[in-house]
Amino acid sequence: MTISLARKIVSPDCMQQTLGASGTAEYVAERIAQGRNQLRKSDSLSGGVQAALDELHAIADECKLSGWDGYEAEPPSEQTIRQAEQFLNSLPLGARAPSVGVEPDGQITFEWFQSPRRILSVSVTSDGDLHYAALLGYCRRYGTEPFFGKIPAEISRLIDRALEE
Repeated sequence: MTISLARKIVSPDCMQQTLGASGTAEYVAERIAQGRNQLRKSDSLSGGVQAALDELHAIADECKLSGWDGYEAEPPSEQTIRQAEQFLNSLPLGARAPSVGVEPDGQITFEWFQSPRRILSVSVTSDGDLHYAALLGYCRRYGTEPFFGKIPAEISRLIDRALEE
């Protein structure tokens, strides 16, 4: 007999959310994930998220050895790569996918670039922290948000603002 335990997480807006523990809840969550993955296969709905996932894996493979930059850069850890995959898969359907990069400290960076004065960079750590910096015209925003499997509201707003025309 398998027993599933309920998990509690703190959502980005600091309200607690309980995930289902029953077999039915797990089945529904799995079916939702499968449906979402099917929709992501469409470029018009995915915003190119699959291409960003492919870019993530290619870059992670290129940077898998210490010193990949010719100096002392650290490779991204498997945990950082998993967090980055989850971040990309959490983008809303239809959102434009970012470009992908790796920082010398092993963090994975996502960047949305509209113009030199409209840009957002989000770095994903192995702990699930999201460090962000945005330049939106003359307005600057930066900070850190925890990532619990859903894009934090502040970062979601910044993505939208960075891509405004």
